[in-house]
Amino acid sequence: MKAAVYYETGTPDVFRYEDVPDPVPNASEMLIKVEAISIEGGDTLNRLGGAMTSVPHIVGYQSAGTVIDVGPDVEGYEVGDRVVSVGIDGSHAELRVASPSFSWTIPDGLSTLEAACVPVPFGTADGCLFQFGHLVEGETALIHAGAGGVGIAAIQLAKRAGARVLATASSDDRLERLKDFGLDEGINYVTNDFVVEARRLTDGKGVDVIVDSVGGATLQASLHALAYRGRCVSVGNAGRSLPERIDVSSLGGGNQTLSAYSLALDLFLSEKPHAIIAGHLASIAEGGLRVVIDQQFALANAAEAHAYIESRKAFGRVVLVP
Repeated sequence: MKAAVYYETGTPDVFRYEDVPDPVPNASEMLIKVEAISIEGGDTLNRLGGAMTSVPHIVGYQSAGTVIDVGPDVEGYEVGDRVVSVGIDGSHAELRVASPSFSWTIPDGLSTLEAACVPVPFGTADGCLFQFGHLVEGETALIHAGAGGVGIAAIQLAKRAGARVLATASSDDRLERLKDFGLDEGINYVTNDFVVEARRLTDGKGVDVIVDSVGGATLQASLHALAYRGRCVSVGNAGRSLPERIDVSSLGGGNQTLSAYSLALDLFLSEKPHAIIAGHLASIAEGGLRVVIDQQFALANAAEAHAYIESRKAFGRVVLVP
């Protein structure tokens, strides 16, 4: 099969488009013919400096396609089924081995291309907002990096839950586009201090729930935008800044909390997120939620696609097609 591989981590130009051996599923796995690959934020971070499980390495969490082989112990899936799957790596390829525990049947009415963009961003957004953020109707949510995959998913889910939704983005144009997905108030973090703006927009109260996928100095500042009993959920490090020691001394004065969420761990250790993601796939198929695909690139052009993501020009997901 063909795959986008690299022999060392680094900038997008480490990618090589090469022939590699076909993966072989074990008795409890499926073999998927990949038809769409959603590039996740973690994919770019892993390519930049993450662990390599093999050399050459095939990066990538999430892809969708058609089942072409099933192990004898696999239940619930057959050859010919359309599925979306997640895993530690291996998405940037024409073929991928997948576990049924980390796969979902694609509902009728939902394209394979759209389905490839659902589990990680929508599962992450749901976990941050509701399992850890405990967001309820009438509260205010602040979503950082609102124009990203997790951001657009979180805006829709928070609005559907009856929350007032604020979000940050790097331009007024992006913020204007987010209003179609449920954004009530946007904050341009390039021209404004988001803490000052969040407090101004809430009449000084602060925000009940913050989803912070940026990390670093942004995460530290997020704590100062919380309302009384506010909850900040950290998920990832999209800002690519060096890890910082976070001063949590301000939390005690407002009975506030800071927590961290990992969808990967949740999928490994709990059955709950699998059902939640299946529900989001169904909602998207029915038109209740939306996936935004900014651009498609050929798998052979993975380097160009990763560079485009790192330019911070994307609005929604960037997809590779083998």
